[in-house]
Amino acid sequence: MEDKTKYIKFVVIAGMVVILDQISKAVILHTIPLYHSIKVIPGFFSLTHIQNAGGAFGLLANQSSDVRYIFFIIVSSLAICLIFLLYKNTPKTHSLLAAGFALILGGAAGNLIDRIRFGKVVDFLDFYTGNLHWPAFNIADSAITIGIAIFIFHILFKKMPE
Repeated sequence: MEDKTKYIKFVVIAGMVVILDQISKAVILHTIPLYHSIKVIPGFFSLTHIQNAGGAFGLLANQSSDVRYIFFIIVSSLAICLIFLLYKNTPKTHSLLAAGFALILGGAAGNLIDRIRFGKVVDFLDFYTGNLHWPAFNIADSAITIGIAIFIFHILFKKMPE
């Protein structure tokens, strides 16, 4: 029988990401009109309400809403299944890697909830300097990015037991 605490940690981390992501998006949806901004650090960071119909960096944004919906639901679902499989095979000695997988799962689930509810993802973290803008993103995107960075770190620098 597998160690239940391993899965409890996984669910707690992923669940916290989903909760923080959905609460932050609800606050944005109820306080900032679409395409409006609140400057937090002038010249560097604003809270900007954007809804991304595409994927990362606007992927498939020009496709029909039905194509986007089906594509992103399938891809998100497959990613979630892959993360479960990778997590299941992660040794207890690799707790940082396990946490990375939980972050990816929570982020994927947070954005999947948006796609199911709205057909789009709510983005609001807007970093820029002058006219150069990083594409707006959200808590779920941040969790996915951090989780993938941890995964890449392990691939490059950690030797998995055989």
